[in-house]
Amino acid sequence: MPLFWKPYKSDLTTFIEKLKADRPDIETQQRLGRALLWDKPLDQAEQAELADARVPQQPYVYQTAPK
Repeated sequence: MPLFWKPYKSDLTTFIEKLKADRPDIETQQRLGRALLWDKPLDQAEQAELADARVPQQPYVYQTAPK
C-alpha cells in the first residue's frame, strides 16, 4: 500500500454528505413525506372484502374456452 494512499470517495457520496451537512433536517422531511403518502393504517374489513372479491385466474391465460 502506498504511503500517501487515500480511500476513494465517489462524487455522489461527496454530494450526499455535503447535502446532509447543509440541511441536517432532510431525513426528517423525507420520513414525513413518506408517512404522508405511504405509511397508512390498513382497514382489516376492507382488506378481507377485497380478498373475498378476488376471482381466481385460469391456469393458462391464453387458452381458449372449451367448445
